[in-house]
Amino acid sequence: MTTAPWRDPALPAVARVDDLLSRMTLEEKTAQLYGVWVGADTDGDGVAPHQHDMTAGCSADEWDELIGRGLGQLTRSFGTAPVEPALGARALARAQRRIVAAGRFGIPAVAHEECLAGFTAWRATAYPVPLAWGAAFDPPLVEEMARRIGHDLRSVGVHQGLAPVLDVVRDPRWGRVEETIGEDPYLVGTVGAAYVRGLESAGIVATLKHFAGYASSVGARNLAPVRAGTREFADVTLPPFEMALREGGARSVMAAYTERDGVPASADPELLTQLLRDDWGFTGTVVADYFGIGFLQTLHRVAGTPAQAAHLALEAGIDVELPTVKYYGDTLNEAVRAGEVPENLIDRAARRVLLQKCELGLLDEDWRPETPETVDLDSAANRAVARRLAEESVVLLDNPDGLLPLSPDTRIAVVGPRAADALAMLGCYSFPSHVLTHLPGAEPGIEIPTLLESLRAELPDAKVTFAEGCPVSDPDTTGIEEAVARATEADVCVAVLGDRAGLFGRGTSGEGCDVADLRLPGVQGALLDSLVATGVPVVLVLLTGRPYALGRWHGRLGAVVQAFFPGEEGGPAVAGVLSGRVNPSGRLPVSVPQVTGGQPWTYLQPPLGLAGEVSNLDPTPLYPFGHGRSYTTFAWEDVDGPEAGLGTDGSYDLSLTVRNTGDRAGAEVVQLYLHDPVAGVTRPDVRLIGYQRLELPAGGSARVTFHFHTDLSAFTDRGGRRVVEPGDLELRLGTSSADVRHTARLSLTGPVRVLGPDRRMRCETRVSERA
Repeated sequence: MTTAPWRDPALPAVARVDDLLSRMTLEEKTAQLYGVWVGADTDGDGVAPHQHDMTAGCSADEWDELIGRGLGQLTRSFGTAPVEPALGARALARAQRRIVAAGRFGIPAVAHEECLAGFTAWRATAYPVPLAWGAAFDPPLVEEMARRIGHDLRSVGVHQGLAPVLDVVRDPRWGRVEETIGEDPYLVGTVGAAYVRGLESAGIVATLKHFAGYASSVGARNLAPVRAGTREFADVTLPPFEMALREGGARSVMAAYTERDGVPASADPELLTQLLRDDWGFTGTVVADYFGIGFLQTLHRVAGTPAQAAHLALEAGIDVELPTVKYYGDTLNEAVRAGEVPENLIDRAARRVLLQKCELGLLDEDWRPETPETVDLDSAANRAVARRLAEESVVLLDNPDGLLPLSPDTRIAVVGPRAADALAMLGCYSFPSHVLTHLPGAEPGIEIPTLLESLRAELPDAKVTFAEGCPVSDPDTTGIEEAVARATEADVCVAVLGDRAGLFGRGTSGEGCDVADLRLPGVQGALLDSLVATGVPVVLVLLTGRPYALGRWHGRLGAVVQAFFPGEEGGPAVAGVLSGRVNPSGRLPVSVPQVTGGQPWTYLQPPLGLAGEVSNLDPTPLYPFGHGRSYTTFAWEDVDGPEAGLGTDGSYDLSLTVRNTGDRAGAEVVQLYLHDPVAGVTRPDVRLIGYQRLELPAGGSARVTFHFHTDLSAFTDRGGRRVVEPGDLELRLGTSSADVRHTARLSLTGPVRVLGPDRRMRCETRVSERA
């Protein structure tokens, strides 16, 4: 029997897909454009907004009818209910075999899962959340974590991961801050690209979220309209996506729920086709955020019928409807036959989907689903990476009198609602927080030591007592008296406060859990006031998904430690910082505010966004972006960066030596900022353009060279062009955005230079002379 051309792996993918499309009916083509979420919850208490409105149940008969046409995607086979990984892999393989047997062409579906902070599956490693990745300033470690996540996904038959989130924080009141990498586009882009490289290296299709502008919603309300202007959009919102595509090789993009200037992202051809494909050269698939196509009709009201919504989305460039079929199925087929939707839009999307399936080997005749006998999604190697990332991400905000590390035989009162709760370590997209909170009594499936347990193990000779003090968010103060009593009996009080991750108002942080201001949740502020009033030294430990205003207690605390949902190994990591076993090296990926109001604020501010005489409100943060302390000291020496002149297409090397002058090993993060004194449009006073994490033994040193190219000074001008202007620049080396150690002054000469999509986006670094 002659093999059809589309089955021949020796032929180019384009030729194979063209042959296959020529053989398919309309129904078979549209079947490649949607997923099915067989386990979707329809009772209104689900894991996506308006899920109860948008999810159609899928009976056995409907399933058989659907897969008879073929199927584009299988949605979250592992992410809906707890299932043993090996059993889940076999069930997924069984579903794939049914899909292959039922369809005329025998093409399996792409199986996708969430993997924001690890594979969102039962018994899978729960890594630190992305905000903690940003705090580590360690892209190679994030890449290794993502590679491990990718291998776990592939081991059970998954092809696509819905991560990373590349939204840049613009207002810390937004509930999804925990899912972001930080408030700076360069940090988000470099760390996000590393995650993409790791996931893609394991053969998993990485999906960039949420394209674009989602985090700039008005008032930090989830799904609220975006008011970002043209230059903010171009210079803050878009660069992380471009970097992740160019440097990471991401093969999928998810359209955002939000609208900008009246145009929803899911119906915006300028965004999803002109910019993404024509300008940037993207050739992968664009998928809808869950129910995003339907929202064009139900929430945005730019479509009057399901067919109109489908037409708008297809025309804009959305190839795949997720999570389940409602708009791209029979509704779309009928609209095409009625002449309401051009069939060439179906062909365009189906071609992209099938080309990706061809890349994944799903069109090959010898493809077989994964059927492992045993699966370990929480291996010792996984946990080691999770531990290292958790340890690197813990930020020591303050330690004015050296209270930390704690003495090994001291009396410690551990107080607070986050101390003895394992879920205090996890973000809203970890499986226990995302799914198991709907299933009371379900086992978490992984070991998650609490901070209380970890501190007792870390300091076995210490006398440790505990009192909860108050709930996370309920206004119940009855436990504060006991907490105060425990504190007065101790030499030091460790107050463990923070967030409970959840979804759509069921937590204090997470998707749909936006806040009106940045005060600590519930009555935790009152608890901390009472503890400070005892006169016993208080170490504040924050386990949160966003920064909170701490100015009220500044100068009154013995030490302040910030951890952003550090994952299943977070308890031992934070306890290690408190004991001194771990030398803290995290740096803030978001500013910590002084006061609860005067927000929103990130450090990327032009002059009038900073403190000044024009307003009585001072937005200066208590702890700036990039800030973090250590138990050792570092000297910055031999800076080689004289004043220089260069053309607008020139480059410049800036070098320095960093020496560990303390008595223990530690890590320093050298940060390079750009200051543009005069520009054609207002610019941020400073912005990050490079960084290097250095791990140095006591007495050790390393020389770091930053290779600055003038492309890194580019911005979007009044005409919408990305340009490098002649004029003066300052390169500032600092330990944070506010602590500058050395400044190099440059003068650019020559014409204004307009940059294209091939511009340099990264400041390369070289490290040498380690001792």
